[in-house]
Amino acid sequence: MERTRRELMPGVFLTCLRTDKFKTAFLSLHLLAALDGQTASQNAALPGVLRRGTVSAPDMAALAARLDGLYGARIEPSVRKVGEIQCLGFAADFADDAWLPDGESLLEPITDLMGELLLAPNTRGGLLLPRYVDGERAKLEQDIRARLNDREEYAHSRLIELMCPGEAYAVDVLGTEETARSIGYVALTRHYKALLASSPIEIFYCGSAPADRVAAALAEALSTLPRGELAMDIGTDVRLNTVDEQPRVFSEQMDVSQGKLVLGYRLGDAMEEPDMAALRVMNALLGDSGAAAVNSKLFLNVRERQSLCYYVYSDLDPVKGVMTVASGIDPQNYDRTVASIGRQIRALQEGDFTDEDLATARTGLSADMLALTDSPAGLERFWLGQNLLGLDYGPEELAALAEDVTRQDVVKAAAGIGCDAVYFLSGGEDEDESD
Repeated sequence: MERTRRELMPGVFLTCLRTDKFKTAFLSLHLLAALDGQTASQNAALPGVLRRGTVSAPDMAALAARLDGLYGARIEPSVRKVGEIQCLGFAADFADDAWLPDGESLLEPITDLMGELLLAPNTRGGLLLPRYVDGERAKLEQDIRARLNDREEYAHSRLIELMCPGEAYAVDVLGTEETARSIGYVALTRHYKALLASSPIEIFYCGSAPADRVAAALAEALSTLPRGELAMDIGTDVRLNTVDEQPRVFSEQMDVSQGKLVLGYRLGDAMEEPDMAALRVMNALLGDSGAAAVNSKLFLNVRERQSLCYYVYSDLDPVKGVMTVASGIDPQNYDRTVASIGRQIRALQEGDFTDEDLATARTGLSADMLALTDSPAGLERFWLGQNLLGLDYGPEELAALAEDVTRQDVVKAAAGIGCDAVYFLSGGEDEDESD
């Protein structure tokens, strides 16, 4: 794959992967905004509102017909959280030009439509249509409530919220029901126009078209994009140390058949000059859910040998410098599980793992990285993170770096890990409750 990156216009960056590997091309466009509790719900609702209709295709039926005429191409709203940055926009997949008959091309029609969705929505009197805003507001409220029903996801989000008070990282990517409920079409229109003028934009393309052609098509599609004072200083504040010397412990009770235990860690000094390959190998050794999961310390010791949990895995956010360990347990195993998880982390800090363990983790991470090259959407997510971190190496390069990670590299990456908070979600009032 041939990767190029350029600035199309002030604050608008294009990452282009030219490849003949896929039958479908992929194009995404994300506005970048600082994650903030006051605006998170507005940002989350906006792509759905814009996706409901444009000047030339005023409703979803007209948009569907237009996409059907483009060999069933798809353009969907996209909202995600990278560190303390909220990314909102659209993602499209469509038949790659190399596989179309008679020299047909979809690149230009798709970029034109994406530009129209972003810059020429269906409005009345310059305002977003109230019925479109009302519909997306109701959908957003429903999505927020639905997250509560996924107890595992809820426990993780509550841990982050309680662990990071006063930090933007605590804000959920969808906001809250309260802020979603307050969305109105006049305020959302004002917010939309401010975002267009001030937000940096990240665009990603993966397909067979030359980079110059992709850039030209996007420059034309975004030619009316207003640019004002750009918020180029948005980023993620990394806290190296835990809030208190001892982990803060939180508990809640709900109607759950299985206790949900989540521990939150700060990575410490490793985030001063982060070695991403070493951090990822360390996480694979501990309990990442990737290819090496069944050979990880958490799986082999906490789940298999000690039978303390139904599931257990670790998750690393290298942008924020936070790691979490999630587990499903019987409440009576709470103390033993917390202690056992702590022992697995101390083992990494002390280099207490075999050469075979290290080799398996390196190989597993390498396999996970190489698997990304088989997925345009996976490549897009990878490169969005890399671009926001200011890194320019791809999955293949990261796989090669992983193979060179040493025992000393892992020990150094794990040395500063500190448990900052513990969250336990349990059911039944007769169970022991943490303070």
